[in-house]
Amino acid sequence: MNAAGSRRRKTYDDLRSKRWYGVADLRAFGHRSRTLQMGYTREDWAGKPVIAIINTWSDINPCHSHFKIRVEEVKRGIWQAGGYPLEMPAIALAEPFQKPTTMLYRNLLAIETEELLRSYPADGAVLMGGCDKTAPALLMGAITMNLPTIFVPAGPMLRGNWHGNFLGSGTDSWKYWAELRAGNITEKDWEEVEEGIARSYGTCMTMGTAATMMSMAEVLGFTLPGASSIPAPDSNHSRMASLSGRRIVDMVWEDLKPSDILTDKSFDNAVTTLMAMGGSTNAVVHLLALAGRAGVKLTLDRFNEISKHVPMIANVRPSGKYLMEDFYYAGGLPAFLNELGDLLDRKAATVNGQTLGDNIKDAKVYNKDVIVGRDKALYQSGGLAVVRGNLAPDGAVIKPTAADPKLWKHTGPAVVFEDYNDMAARIDRDDLNVTKDSVLILKNAGPQGGPGMPEWGMLPVPKKLLKEGVRDMVRISDARMSGTSYGTCVLHVAPEAYIGGPLALVKDGDLIELDIEARTLNLKISDAEMVKRRAAWKKPAPKFGRGWGALHAMHITQADQGCDLDVLRDGPRVPEPEIH
Repeated sequence: MNAAGSRRRKTYDDLRSKRWYGVADLRAFGHRSRTLQMGYTREDWAGKPVIAIINTWSDINPCHSHFKIRVEEVKRGIWQAGGYPLEMPAIALAEPFQKPTTMLYRNLLAIETEELLRSYPADGAVLMGGCDKTAPALLMGAITMNLPTIFVPAGPMLRGNWHGNFLGSGTDSWKYWAELRAGNITEKDWEEVEEGIARSYGTCMTMGTAATMMSMAEVLGFTLPGASSIPAPDSNHSRMASLSGRRIVDMVWEDLKPSDILTDKSFDNAVTTLMAMGGSTNAVVHLLALAGRAGVKLTLDRFNEISKHVPMIANVRPSGKYLMEDFYYAGGLPAFLNELGDLLDRKAATVNGQTLGDNIKDAKVYNKDVIVGRDKALYQSGGLAVVRGNLAPDGAVIKPTAADPKLWKHTGPAVVFEDYNDMAARIDRDDLNVTKDSVLILKNAGPQGGPGMPEWGMLPVPKKLLKEGVRDMVRISDARMSGTSYGTCVLHVAPEAYIGGPLALVKDGDLIELDIEARTLNLKISDAEMVKRRAAWKKPAPKFGRGWGALHAMHITQADQGCDLDVLRDGPRVPEPEIH
């Protein structure tokens, strides 16, 4: 049975929008007259489902700069299928520009998405996003509202190029920045890298957070098959947008909602895919938040359980060699998922009304060097690991596949930075007491301390060590890092330093022990010393006295709970609005 086969098809009388347009009272008269005012005819909306298109286009979001065109293609598909499209602009979370981090505003976009869908006459939703935090934010709001929903991913940009070498956004930025600081490339070289690394609209084309979360949207069942891998400038992307518009109209009549798609098995599929592709560490936080909205119990421990038996088979930067354009030509996500075989629950439902297994059964891999077979896996276990110990009692995340294997088991003395500004001021000083064996510690960069848990976790290797040839060392923080980043970076330490987590108690010279295989992270001091330091710790002053920042600080959960707002994740369902 397919995902929609067991439900009665809706009639016009069942639609939410009928309460706005299809009743004989004064309020509906106002709705109809104002719609006529906009130049629509009665035939445009009469008897049709209203489809809200949540569009995160903005002049300052290069990942979504093609959405002005794509939204018209989505509308075309909706009109063709007999729907009435309404474009509704929402916050654009532009990763390269928004400070201190788009993560501070992810939940704000989730609120906006939910409330737009609730307060207007929407029968179904098309979500247009892709840039890092946009995809989870849109999905969080739509899952809570639980109207028929389809996701249109922005798609990755084209490969970068410098002197005939392919460049990956983010990953090669860090790489060549280190070489510039070490004196191995010139300022002219650096300018040429800058001019060649981002060659088209679309998201980062490495397996960063954007590519990862678009893939998560697909494997969770929210996109048409293969949609997440299509490069943004490809004409197939245009057709996908139009087909998504057509499909959402049928989804409304079928009443195919997020709650009909999302189960514990679909989230296991997402975690399996994340591990097998060596995806972004950020996906851990976002999947926890999405599961919380869906009422699915997903914990950090589940990530480790799945990682143990899932090989990494995507040879894509930063954990591999290739880029997302190559991944698409190799067969894209459907071929990748098919290669995973029995590691996936193929009975999971998807938005096209078919099962995941139906959607991928005929997909083939066309380049075995990009998507390798399970028997030739790049790593025998998944790309991410969760570590725990007295330094991270509620867990922390690391990407072993992007780290130097020599550092997978390491003990070294701490070099402590109290916050980002302290780190920036001292990291390149010649008198910094640091060696290649040191463990860099960044405090107060978590959900409240950052604020918003910025991507500061890939702490730069000190300049004097770069000149000695050092390119990786153990770095620990309660921050996140870009999915395009790499290195032995322990992230999302919970609870965070700002609220008194053990990270707040670390001092210069303390021995830190990391053992990725054992999944442990420990501060090597006695329990008595820990108690003494905790008693001396003082709670920092609030960062915000008003506004969104103050609301965020009052309600944000920790990384191991998805960094959602407790008032969004918990509590009774909000009632439908009364129309007076």
